[in-house]
Parts: sequence; structure tokens; C-alpha cells
Amino acid sequence: MKAQAAVQKLSFSTLFNWTAIPLLAGLTVWLLYTYVMLPIAPGSMEANIVGSTESGFGAVGDGILEHLRLVLISTGLAIATGVPAGILITREGFRDFSGIVLSVANFGQSVPSIAILALFMGVLGLGATTAIFALWLYALLPIVRNTAIGIESVRPDIIEAATGMGMTRRQILLEIELPLAFPVIFAGMRTATVINVGTAALGAFIGAGGLGDFIITGIPLRRDSLVLVGAVLTAVLAVLGDWILGKIQDRLVVRTA
Repeated sequence: MKAQAAVQKLSFSTLFNWTAIPLLAGLTVWLLYTYVMLPIAPGSMEANIVGSTESGFGAVGDGILEHLRLVLISTGLAIATGVPAGILITREGFRDFSGIVLSVANFGQSVPSIAILALFMGVLGLGATTAIFALWLYALLPIVRNTAIGIESVRPDIIEAATGMGMTRRQILLEIELPLAFPVIFAGMRTATVINVGTAALGAFIGAGGLGDFIITGIPLRRDSLVLVGAVLTAVLAVLGDWILGKIQDRLVVRTA
């Protein structure tokens, strides 16, 4: 009986962990659609921006896709540059440069994101390019830092054993250090992605598009429905993104345990 109760408890816990966040996100979107979007009158200012039941809500779908494009491109670039940088500062001969590399990566976190947009707008101009650059810079620190921490946390006796077996430094890095450090590295990628989902809304200030368009349009016009559409959907994307990446991270931890 105790074993059966434990299995039932485990099954309920597993079911809850896998369904709670998606159901909550779905409920939130349903409430937004039912009580905010459906009441929008055709021909109104909100309908011209967001859409209505008569014209459809294609603008919302386009905003979501543009928002995801900004996040995926910028985070992908941050991973492509941050992981090699994190590896580099753990290698002999490059450790002295770790302070410089981390200072550059920390620039994106220490300076407000809206200030970064303003700084580089004059160089890169308005649009998605500047927003992607700012988001890339903003996402660097957690990826670089977690990569370095993950590699440095590999036990020295494992490295010594691999060296004694005749493995080269490159083989040790690719076959031992990176696989063991990958859950920590992935946690940095997860953090960077979630940060960028929220920060990408600010790209609307420089014409980058995304869900932030609804927010910055609705605030000065005092149109709560526009603000709610942009803010709620941005929050839902962040929560769902964190949940999906969290499940992937859990699988990675189990495999490397």
C-alpha cells in the first residue's frame, strides 16, 4: 500500500510539474483573448493596431513572431560568442584576460538596456539590427560566466586521470570538461534567453518591432488593452521559455549525473 501511494504521489507530482505552467499560460492567454481582445470594437483605434474579431488578430501573431526572432537571433549570437569566450578564459595563458572579458560581458548588465539602445542607435541606426546587438550584449554575461564556472568546477583528479591516459588538452576539453560542464553552461543560456524575452520589448522604442510596439503605443494613448496585450504576451513567452528550457536542463542533469 505504501509503495502504491508513493507511486501515485510521484505520478501526481510529475503530472503537475509537466502541466501546471502550460495550463496557467493557456488560461492567461484565454483570459486576455476573452476579456481584452474580443471586446475591441471594429474600426476603433485598438482595432487598427491590434485587430478585432472582424479583421482578425494577425498583427498580434506578427508581433509574437518578430519578438521571437529578436530573441532567438540575439541569444544565438550570444551563445556563439559567449561559450568560446568562457572556454578561452579557462585556458592557460589566457586566464589573465578573464577580468577584461568579464568586464566587457558585464557592460551589458551594468548599463540599463534602454541606454545601450540609445548608445548604439547613432551608430547602427534604427531597427532590428540595433536591438539585436543590444540584446546580444545583454545576454553575454550569464553565458560567459557560467561557461567558465562550469569548466572550472570539473574535479582536478578527473583531469589528471585523463592526462595520465594520454588524452590531449583538446580531447580533455571536448570529451570531459564540456560534457560535465554543459548543464551549468545551459543554465546560463536559459537565464540569457529569459532576460532577452523581457528586454526585447524595449526594442520597440527604436523601431525593432515585437510585442513592445503595443506597449509603447498604448501608454501615451492611455489604451489599456494595447498595453495588456503586449505586456501579458511578453510575460507568457518568458514563462513558457523558462519552463521549456528548464525541462531540457533537467534532462541534461539526469544524463550527466
